[in-house]
This record gives sequence, structure tokens and C-alpha cells, in this order.
Amino acid sequence: MSSSDPKDRSYYPHFRAVPTRWMDNDVYGHVNNVVYYSYFDTAVNGHLMEYGVLDYAAGDIFGIVVETKCQFLKELAFPEVIEAGLRIAKLGNSSVTYEIGLFRKDQPDAAAVGHFIHVYVDRENRRPVRIPDPVRAVMASLVVSGVS
Repeated sequence: MSSSDPKDRSYYPHFRAVPTRWMDNDVYGHVNNVVYYSYFDTAVNGHLMEYGVLDYAAGDIFGIVVETKCQFLKELAFPEVIEAGLRIAKLGNSSVTYEIGLFRKDQPDAAAVGHFIHVYVDRENRRPVRIPDPVRAVMASLVVSGVS
């Protein structure tokens, strides 16, 4: 049974490793706030690519980010490998809301939590389109019971 708290590791059904890089640290010695969004993007798109449903170079459709949010809870720093927890809070007709938690290896509490909303669009005219069934099938593994 998963937790109802996005700060808890058990909230997320899937994890992806995201290594920090030397350039991620800022002058204060920790990962700069803007880099957390890059980790979110890497986790989400890496998942879709791993399952073969994202062709960013030539696919007819793709998700564009229309909204992001991040709550910073603990510092992260290079060198660490972050574990990004993924979950889908809402799977709509043309949009999907991912919830993401960033965790230090084997730590139960998140260093940051947030969300990413993708709207799927046609590559040519950039208008919203229905999320294709193969993509929805991959996303289904991230939808938690009781979540649409």
C-alpha cells in the first residue's frame, strides 16, 4: 500500500536513477534550484524513451511542458545519484500530470517533490491531440489506484 504523502518514498510506484553532474552545483555547494526541473524532465522522458513511446526526433506527437512546480525540502549535491520517483496524478485525453519525488539513495524522505504537466501535441501544428494508446499503456503503470 502506498503512502498518501508525496514526500514519502512509498508514494511512488516507479523509480529512475538520475546522476548529478559537476556543473549542477552552484556557488553555495549544492544543486541549483533550476536543475531540479531538469531532473524531473529527465525522469519523465527517460521513462517514456525506455518503453519505446517517445521519439523526440521524428515522432508525430510529443508532450510539451505547460506547468511545473517544485517544493525544495533538502539540499542535493554532486556527486550523488538521485532516485526520481514517478507517479501519475491525472491522465486526461491530451494531458498528463506527473508527480515526481527526488530522493537520496535509500532515503525514505524526499529532498524535493513536484509535478510536471505535459500536453500532447501534433509536431506539425502544435495543437493538442489525444494521447496515443501505446503511450497511455506505458503511462498506466504509473497511475495509482484512486487516481484518474
